[in-house]
Amino acid sequence: MKAAVLYKPKSKFVVEDVDVDEPKKGEVLVRMVAGGVCHSDLHVVKGDLDAPFPIILGHEGAGIVETVGEGVTDFAKGDHVVPIWRASCGQCEWCSGGRPALCDAAMEARNAGCLPAGGSRFHKGSTEIRHWLCVSTFASLSVMSEVSLVKIRKDIDLDKAALVGCGVVTGVGAVTNTARVREGSSVAVIGTGGVGLNVIQGAAMVGAEKIIAVDVFDSKLELAREMGATETVNAKETDPVRRVRELTGGEGVDYSFEVIGVSETADQAVKMLRKRGVAVLVGLGSRKAAVTAKMLPMVMRETTVTGCMYGSARPRQEIPKLIDLYLTGELKLDPLLTRSYPLEEINEAFDALERGENARSVVTYS
Repeated sequence: MKAAVLYKPKSKFVVEDVDVDEPKKGEVLVRMVAGGVCHSDLHVVKGDLDAPFPIILGHEGAGIVETVGEGVTDFAKGDHVVPIWRASCGQCEWCSGGRPALCDAAMEARNAGCLPAGGSRFHKGSTEIRHWLCVSTFASLSVMSEVSLVKIRKDIDLDKAALVGCGVVTGVGAVTNTARVREGSSVAVIGTGGVGLNVIQGAAMVGAEKIIAVDVFDSKLELAREMGATETVNAKETDPVRRVRELTGGEGVDYSFEVIGVSETADQAVKMLRKRGVAVLVGLGSRKAAVTAKMLPMVMRETTVTGCMYGSARPRQEIPKLIDLYLTGELKLDPLLTRSYPLEEINEAFDALERGENARSVVTYS
């Protein structure tokens, strides 16, 4: 099968033939239809996040089950599926408490670039090629554990469904699960890429009264309005903290969301808050990124800073529901999908991502 292999950080993907093993017990072989191009993968390409090499990246996508391994009963050939890049055990305190994104069950496998059952299913000759987050969607055929998949209905285009597995469930979940944004409240979103646009969309869906989008690209800010933003701020042209406060009568917002993963913008998210406001850190930054906002104002104003992993979501329940909302017209996916690239043009897709050209793009497999 064809795959995009990254042999080392700060290099280009190599699109080449790779051998893929049959699925083992509890595993599923998926024929990928679309793989989302996300900043989290770009962090690995740039060397900001550690990963074992060589590796097949991609953690957002959708495909069709090709075959299943021994003992798999929840999936069958022909099922349409979306990968879950944060697999969970369903039994630990976090899973039992409704926070499966915090489950550590597959952590060792994810860090080692393996599947939960151990080892890799990808090979190039005698070279073992590693998995990324146990899903590796930048391959035309990918083996995954059954716990890394959710079955979806078949009447949605798979390039649209691919967006739901990460960008949509993370962005909307940050609003509904992590922050629990109240109807009539004020929200600021710093970073209007694929995830940030879904934070905006989620805020609009729950009835936030004022939704302020902050970015440095006018094209993205225009799309932010289409997704529900009531105000936009170009941070290249004005101080975003000052402008957000101006737009809220000097008070600041009830909720701010940082969706880039940069220290400067994380500090801005905190400074934008009104008293008892909540700043949600969604962006996945490098290990060196830090929040350096001063403590005294946070104490005096009783502000809260919290992280958000995978939208604090229950993916098996929420991904199908989000797809239902799309098919009833309550959730927007079409404006998010800016462009599709054949797998052979994956390097161009990542170059465009780094330039900020696309809200969300996918690679497709012929």
